[in-house]
Amino acid sequence: MSVGPTGPVGGAPATVPEDPYAMVRTGGYLKLLLVATAIGVPVCAVSFGFLTLVHGLEPLINQDLPRALGFAGTPMWWPLPMLAVAGLLVGLTIRYLPGNGGHEPADGLSVGGAPALSALPGIVLAALASLAFGAVLGPEAPLIALGGGLAVGAVRLMNLNMPGRAVAAVGAAGSFAAVSALLGSPLLGAFLLMEVSGLSGPLLGMMLVPGLLASGIGALIFTGLGNWTGLGTYSLALHDIPRATEPTLAEFGWALVIGVAAAFVATGVRRLSLFLKGRVVRHRVPATVVMGLVVGALAVGFAGATGKPASEMLYSGQSALGSLFRDSAGYSVAALLLLVLCKSLAYCASLSAFRGGPIFPALFIGAAGGVALSHLPGLSLTPGFAMGVGAMCVAMLRLPMTSVLMATLLMGYNGLTVMPLVIVAVVVSYVVALRLTPATPKAPPDAG
Repeated sequence: MSVGPTGPVGGAPATVPEDPYAMVRTGGYLKLLLVATAIGVPVCAVSFGFLTLVHGLEPLINQDLPRALGFAGTPMWWPLPMLAVAGLLVGLTIRYLPGNGGHEPADGLSVGGAPALSALPGIVLAALASLAFGAVLGPEAPLIALGGGLAVGAVRLMNLNMPGRAVAAVGAAGSFAAVSALLGSPLLGAFLLMEVSGLSGPLLGMMLVPGLLASGIGALIFTGLGNWTGLGTYSLALHDIPRATEPTLAEFGWALVIGVAAAFVATGVRRLSLFLKGRVVRHRVPATVVMGLVVGALAVGFAGATGKPASEMLYSGQSALGSLFRDSAGYSVAALLLLVLCKSLAYCASLSAFRGGPIFPALFIGAAGGVALSHLPGLSLTPGFAMGVGAMCVAMLRLPMTSVLMATLLMGYNGLTVMPLVIVAVVVSYVVALRLTPATPKAPPDAG
């Protein structure tokens, strides 16, 4: 059949391709942006309050409570009863409150559908009991759930009559706004949302714009509240980073080593955490208490063997990244390797039973491994730290763009210098981790 200039000759006119950006030109899209802006402000205020509460409870439980009970300081064995209590609280919350306490962190980072408002109390309680008592998890997953749930709940309560896709975009914007300030950059949050959601093409841009707008507003809210209250912003950041020199051939070789090592460590963590999770879900409350005791015992063992505070092995590791970098000379290679081992095992136990996010412990474990390797010839501290962060992050999250960006932005003005090394380490770790992961079995074909 021949084709004429306006369509098929002798047939129906050619179908005009649908404009992928038509939605942006509608009044409904402007309404979506306004709603995302309006919702981003209270969502970020609530998120800031959540982080303030977590960071306020940590010293209260770990330092003030033992002194109130008559101890001169925090006893070495203190993490054992505290994490057992945390396990009991988390197990009871998951079992008896709606929402399962949020998503299972052993399954990876999720930005799926926003939870119902009725699930948010359980998510917040499980996260507070996990994070404030010392479980080795981060606050990003509860923040994603809290931001998305509040945003979608507000839209439905206000009865704005928005279509399903627009409501989903508002929920994503709420999650985006809540977590971007924590990560230290709205741009980093954009890459995280892009890779986790799997969107592409024009639809990606249209869905990201409300989130970018909400996260930009959120960053201002976080900064304003941090300055007004004097509490800071809780953003991921490092200070006083040693200047990095131009990458050397030896450091490119170390990028291969770090990438492979991170892939094996992360694969072991993922497999062990999923194995433990399968046992925990059968006996939720007692098993979560047992996992809390495991984390506490690892912290006590680390403190006893190294003389370091148990708190350096507990928690997400977000606030400890700076001290690890700054005080790296105070760690022997043996202490660093023991820190990586104990933190990794506590990470497995926490992923299997508690509630929180998987990002920050992965960053800390990778950073500690990079610092340990920097004691060897041919690798300096700053690139070793950055490569460890990126390689472990991608091996755990399977998000290569986010991992490169996170590791380089974390290094400040040194980021561009170490970026080639980080890219090599991330790519190697990503490929090796995928090769170590069993392929998903194909569904059998229908008999009919």
